[in-house]
Amino acid sequence: MASKVIHALYTDDDILLQAVKRVREERYYIEEVFTPFPVHGLDKAMGLAETRIAITSFIYGLIGLTVSIVMMNYIMIEDWPQDIGGKPSFSYIENMPAFVPVMFELTVFFAAHLMVITFYMRSRLWPFKKAENPDVRTTDDHFLMVIDTGNNDVEKVSKFLTDTGAIEISLIDKQDDH
Repeated sequence: MASKVIHALYTDDDILLQAVKRVREERYYIEEVFTPFPVHGLDKAMGLAETRIAITSFIYGLIGLTVSIVMMNYIMIEDWPQDIGGKPSFSYIENMPAFVPVMFELTVFFAAHLMVITFYMRSRLWPFKKAENPDVRTTDDHFLMVIDTGNNDVEKVSKFLTDTGAIEISLIDKQDDH
């Protein structure tokens, strides 16, 4: 089923941010905003929910810390204890100060690598994926706001968007992917 969306193109991030706020005040639905660089405050202006990515990063760090402790205890204490620098290998606790650098590095390693994998999976960025950018100018110096027309008068919405500072407005047939 095809629906129609309006593409409003802007050339300044401050004008875009004010336009997003005004569009939300008028209760029009913003499907997406494409920008060439991150715009501070755009997520709040669009009314997007807070991200939980920091929580996942903390959990991944704890997994890395756990793996490092279990790995070093097994390797250095249980499986193959060695007398390194005169330090006995009787227990993990006695040797833990020597293991702190490894614990830190594996915590950071797991958090960083699993966060990258999570980001790609969450964003659905697979290798060789076709780009979904509707206007190539948004990778250079323009900003694009995609607004669902719904039951709204297209002419009225277009006039409103022109008043918010849009330099170009176009009506596009959007194909649903689902």
